[in-house]
Amino acid sequence: MAEGNGSAAADNAPALNAMVQYTKDFSFENPNAPRSLGPQAAAPNISIQVNVNVRQMAENDFEVELLLEGSAGEGADILFKFELNYAGLFRLVNIPQNEMHPIVMIECPRLLFPFARQIVAEAVRSGGFPPLYIDPIDFASLYRRRLEELAAQQGEGMPTASA
Repeated sequence: MAEGNGSAAADNAPALNAMVQYTKDFSFENPNAPRSLGPQAAAPNISIQVNVNVRQMAENDFEVELLLEGSAGEGADILFKFELNYAGLFRLVNIPQNEMHPIVMIECPRLLFPFARQIVAEAVRSGGFPPLYIDPIDFASLYRRRLEELAAQQGEGMPTASA
């Protein structure tokens, strides 16, 4: 006789769980205040860099760091700068080994991004500027581009690791 709730099937189902999310490091600078808070002749150039780092903590647990760095303005006319390292601890259960890397590099940062975006928007607003809502990021595209860069580097005679 089978179990009534189907728990055996549920025990083998693939799962991605966010165990905890946290700010590891955050910096906001408004170096030219109060001059930077006045009317500007033109809209500032906004620059944003995104990076994802992953560290395996246990057999199924991964710390994923989403690093956002950005600024508005350039040189002596900088309005503000920020750096955010927002991270999460994720548990991957019953996921095939060959699918783990794309999941931690695409899906985990995708889950972290809305929270990191809100932290940046609130810090910019608290700094005296309109909130900066960073456009959604296509982590799958970033992942593919990074794989292509690594393949190109290996094709240029870079040493490769053997399995």
